[in-house]
Amino acid sequence: MSSLQVAIVGYGLAGSVFHAPLIAAQPRMRVAAVVTGSSVRAEQARREHPGVRVLASADELFADIAGIDLVVIATPNRTHAPLARQALDAGLPVVVDKPFAVNVTEGEDLITRAEHAGLALSVFQNRRWDGDFLTVRQLIADGRLGEVRRFESRFERWRPVPKGGWREVGSADDGAGLLFDLGSHLIDQAVTLFGPVRSVYGELDRRRPNIQTDDDAFVALTHISGVRSHLWMSAITPQLGPRFRVLGSEAGYVTYGLDPQEEALRSGRRPGDGPWGTVEPERWGTVGAEPAVEPVPTIAGDYPAFYEAMAAALLDGAPVPVDPRDAVITLRLLDAARRSADLGELVTT
Repeated sequence: MSSLQVAIVGYGLAGSVFHAPLIAAQPRMRVAAVVTGSSVRAEQARREHPGVRVLASADELFADIAGIDLVVIATPNRTHAPLARQALDAGLPVVVDKPFAVNVTEGEDLITRAEHAGLALSVFQNRRWDGDFLTVRQLIADGRLGEVRRFESRFERWRPVPKGGWREVGSADDGAGLLFDLGSHLIDQAVTLFGPVRSVYGELDRRRPNIQTDDDAFVALTHISGVRSHLWMSAITPQLGPRFRVLGSEAGYVTYGLDPQEEALRSGRRPGDGPWGTVEPERWGTVGAEPAVEPVPTIAGDYPAFYEAMAAALLDGAPVPVDPRDAVITLRLLDAARRSADLGELVTT
């Protein structure tokens, strides 16, 4: 097999900016088909991926899957599980954009179906390959922080006027809101670093007019290891806090700003267009204990690693890049955070 033929279902922001460019940059993969109901996005797909087969609906794709080796689900959250089920039932491996599903039952069902069919199933948790996150992992592994006691992580924005998309006007049942959108990343990162969670506390608010779900959220996780993770997600932050603030027994690490890969992809840059995922020295974080604090180079981010690993899973029998069971753990914790916010109390897991 010269390359894996990949079908992308959905060609909005996720499909066109995050998935398609990374797939196209992977030598063992090719964007072979795109499903979109938009004529504008259909033309965009044809322009960006010459020779691509463009279909108006997922039903058309699953009615004729000849030549397709992998399906990527990059549609609105509420459709992730139903479309992934269709793909698995058609006998195709699947990558699902985060969140994996809108509830635990849906996520567990997908895992069961994939296991019974012997098909690869993974979840696009690309933020595991953010450069600042890779740097935190390395600092912890090297013991430079000592015993980590508190982990603070933020995805904050200043968007006082809603854009009106489904993420803002949809309901929690649709997987709308910042808890699902950004919390899926922040919780996954915290659990990846510090392991299972004993208890969850959540605060969810709707601060802007004409939205139906949360646009300002806080989640506190107490890990069995004793680490406390404090996670902020907000669209209404006029002054942004640090992206990471990690406090250990020997030193801390603080860094500001977002990994540059998303901005690069949005602007049309592609992996291979010169250095990728690198952070300039003036944007490096600092490590140490006051007053002895010094800059530490940020490891280059590596979103392309996800599809490199997915190709290895399908062609070489390697593990998938993200175990879907991890995504179910994240769904359980998202649910616990929502219950905590509703009850106004700590929830044990």
